[in-house]
Amino acid sequence: MSSTVKHTLLCALLLLVLATAAGQTLRFSVSPSELKPGDKGMLRATVSFPDSMKQSYDPSEGESPYFFLSGDSPALSFGKLSYPKPTKVSSDGFWVYHNSVTLSLPFTVKANAKPGKVAVNATFGYNLCHKTTGFCGMPSEESRQLSLQILPGDAASPAASVDEESLEEQPSGEEPAARTEPAAEAEKPTDGKTSTGSILFYMLMAILGGIVLNFTPCVLPILPIRAMSMVNQAQKDVTKVLLHTLVYTLGVLISFGSIAAVFIIARLSGVNLTYGFLSQSLTYNLIMLSILFLFGLSLLGVWQMTLPGMNAAAKTSSKKGYAGSFFGGIFAFLMGFSCMGPFMGPALEVAVRLSSPLLMIFFLLIGFGFALPFILISLFPKALKLIPKPGEWMNIFKEVMGFLLLLLTWKYFSNIWGLTKSGVYLLDTAHFVVFLGFAAWLYGRFVRMENSKAVQYIFTLLTIAVIVFAAWNYLPWKEKHVPPQSAAALVDGMQPADHEGWYVFTPELFDRLQAEGKTVFLDIGAAWCTNCKTNEKKVLHQEDIAAEFKKLGVVTLKGDFTNGDPVLKDWIQKGGSIGVPFNVLYIPGQEPVKMPELFSKKDLLDALSRVPAREGK
Repeated sequence: MSSTVKHTLLCALLLLVLATAAGQTLRFSVSPSELKPGDKGMLRATVSFPDSMKQSYDPSEGESPYFFLSGDSPALSFGKLSYPKPTKVSSDGFWVYHNSVTLSLPFTVKANAKPGKVAVNATFGYNLCHKTTGFCGMPSEESRQLSLQILPGDAASPAASVDEESLEEQPSGEEPAARTEPAAEAEKPTDGKTSTGSILFYMLMAILGGIVLNFTPCVLPILPIRAMSMVNQAQKDVTKVLLHTLVYTLGVLISFGSIAAVFIIARLSGVNLTYGFLSQSLTYNLIMLSILFLFGLSLLGVWQMTLPGMNAAAKTSSKKGYAGSFFGGIFAFLMGFSCMGPFMGPALEVAVRLSSPLLMIFFLLIGFGFALPFILISLFPKALKLIPKPGEWMNIFKEVMGFLLLLLTWKYFSNIWGLTKSGVYLLDTAHFVVFLGFAAWLYGRFVRMENSKAVQYIFTLLTIAVIVFAAWNYLPWKEKHVPPQSAAALVDGMQPADHEGWYVFTPELFDRLQAEGKTVFLDIGAAWCTNCKTNEKKVLHQEDIAAEFKKLGVVTLKGDFTNGDPVLKDWIQKGGSIGVPFNVLYIPGQEPVKMPELFSKKDLLDALSRVPAREGK
């Protein structure tokens, strides 16, 4: 590859990193600032944007999932969202807004609202496009917490002079009537924060996220295998390193493109997916367990992929090498996919709301970032000279990697246990794995180039027969696999969860606890979620954290998302996430505190410091 091409690629990457997003200013307000039970008010959000941009809305679809205003407060009942008159109407019937646009959401103070200051959580979603090119940025959402003073029911509200008719629900397409608002509080801009809803920003995030995936617990163990393959190629012919890397990249891109297609097809079919849905499939976990086990045995020398009836002629050697690179890319994707949600949670939450073409581009860029380290090495192959020359150390290294892959099979065994809770089925799965190992040994022992074609074909068919026999007898779910049901005794109307001090989450229980003024910490996880287990082991189930929960009077609730509970899925999505781990601290009267995908004791203790001291008494 010429130096000009190399420099061009590097410059393009540099420009992408240095690209900055055009800013949009957001303002939220709630008016009047003081109300009493039964009074009406209005929640508003305004986005101001450059003259080169526009915001569009299709009135035929009702409330848009990409251009909306929502509010949440236990003391308020919200009405129908009001869309203002457009700057102009396009030829295809879309309403178009220029420079700025304000959405208004009417609300009524509930009759049983208690006097005092209440929090109003507002979320504003918008999706700006370029006027000339029509190129649209990522849909963006901004959330703020506003304050509203509830007066006693028999007190006169200073804001009572506001014309109630002006606060009534406005018909779509009409501007809300002008009104007098307290300047100090009602139209107070939020912290002046600039939105980062730029297409380049999120595409850059996708590339960087793909790079980071190489260093997650799911992928890191197999990286040395790929590096070793590149060493072998470089020792033979450095010029082929780039070709093998491009074939590897192709395997990665096809894999990421395929999963994007699954999301797109499912969404078009009306299926509302959460990230991690594959891990909720027993079939998927069985397939991944089998692949890891077979790859591990292959690295240990039990078997090698050969084709029956073919000799050691050179005509097959090159095909085998490129095929290995291609399927290496697919295998790396399969390993990285299960870690993608926890390490790219914020980016994926944006991605699933994109249009179908942008969603596909987003996943392909993750794949590009995933393969980028190897692409850079192939562009500068002299760096491979720093790696030691082949020797016995490579055989030892390969065998150690084989044991690491066998160790990773435990992850899928534990997933199967979490999905089934059946010791009988887990034992049957172990029986299947034993037969799978025997089949791999048969194949590796007899399907060899030195044996006749007949022997190779016979033992290939025998290998397939052994695997089919084992799968047919051990893997189907049967009546004997159903675990016995045991009813746990309730504690204060709550069902204890698997770990001491934790209780099974239900929306009804949560509402009851919040109504009683109790702080709740909710942990929604899954047996197949590595980061969920890490959070529990390192933080949530530690004795000092349990003591802090007890001291502050925090009720700890646990939701099990292993099998994709629809109630939990709805709760997760309403909480602004698309998968697990989902950990949130709910303090009455305050905005929920959402924890990162992976968090430390310090992160949790910082969140718990917001709990009022009176709750610990």
